[in-house]
Amino acid sequence: MTQRTGTAATFRRVAALATAVLAATALSAGCGTGGSTGSDPTAAPSADPKAALLAAVPDEKDPAFRFSTLDGTDRFVGVVDPAAQAMELGMTEKNDDPEFTMDMTFRVIDKDLWMRVKLTGIPGLHDMLKLPKRWMAVDRTKLDDETEAPVYQNADPANTAAIIRTADTVADKGNGTYTGVADLTANADVQSAFDGVDVAALGEAAKKVPFTAVVGPDGNLASLTLDVPAGGKQKAMKLVTRYYDFGKAPKLTAPTGNQVQKAPPSAYEVLNG
Repeated sequence: MTQRTGTAATFRRVAALATAVLAATALSAGCGTGGSTGSDPTAAPSADPKAALLAAVPDEKDPAFRFSTLDGTDRFVGVVDPAAQAMELGMTEKNDDPEFTMDMTFRVIDKDLWMRVKLTGIPGLHDMLKLPKRWMAVDRTKLDDETEAPVYQNADPANTAAIIRTADTVADKGNGTYTGVADLTANADVQSAFDGVDVAALGEAAKKVPFTAVVGPDGNLASLTLDVPAGGKQKAMKLVTRYYDFGKAPKLTAPTGNQVQKAPPSAYEVLNG
């Protein structure tokens, strides 16, 4: 569940391509066989639960916070800093043959983009692949499809507000818990938020996907969980978004000095596939 432009769909594609490239290169070299002012969750049920839940969704007035998304088997973690119009998004990919782990992180501040790759499990793999361990400043004009690069859109990276708005009614269950039924086919923003879900295969079931939301004691949306049914070849799955550490997460700034360098050609080979 992510914003319509960039983020998880691009991230998953790049990570898959990068892992494949790294694995092939490693093998050929003989290297071995991741506050909104909301309703008071302890108060009596609100007169308009849907409005109360939407008020808890992060917005541009919130301090920096952390988030995580679980999209089937893919888990993304990151930080959102609304004041800086910035976002950081990371994930971990493990490769079995040869055996190594890749941690990939993107940082976006306004229109500027950086990428960092950490490779472990095979000594010398960074040098072999000509990928530095530092942040790499990415020139968007050198990307084959600049529109697919991660961008900062708003303070709600998982599009939770768009999803909640599709519910005809939202029930306040008390103690900060809300339930409803989402329509994943409602509009382009919602449909594209579920790049890991075959919405078409779900048929009519895509229009009535149950969700549970929890608002924390601070009045901020803490989690949104959708129970997506099986459809076609796709198994039933839970899509989970968590927002947390409001005001405790680090503010995002541009990497400077010896923390950063221009992205080398090898980085664009990974990004462009």
